[in-house]
Amino acid sequence: MTGALLLGLLLPVQGVMGATVKDIQAQGTAMMKDAEEMVMHGGMGDTKAIVHHCGEVSKHAEAILRALPPTDPHGKEALPHLLEAIKQCQRVAELGDRVDPGASLNPATKARAAAREAVKHLAVLRESGA
Repeated sequence: MTGALLLGLLLPVQGVMGATVKDIQAQGTAMMKDAEEMVMHGGMGDTKAIVHHCGEVSKHAEAILRALPPTDPHGKEALPHLLEAIKQCQRVAELGDRVDPGASLNPATKARAAAREAVKHLAVLRESGA
């Protein structure tokens, strides 16, 4: 198994058990990897891959939301961006994999932009905030 796959499997569990800031940031990195692959596949016309990777983006974002330290201001700033990524990925899921890739690429691109903004804020989380 690849490190990113293992990371995606382990970090949601750690989020519930008390993730560290490094765990949250690693989850953000994994989320960005899926977001980039999602849009890349959209450019190639692979709608099934868009739906799959968008689902993974949502899973990472939800795990980060569960693990965010409630008192850290950077975590609070990341919150609306994570929620937007989830919302846009829900739109992709509703469209499904039978639509034209261009139809799902628009919300997928918006999800990637939201994930990027969230990761910017997650990158500066303080260890003391967790």
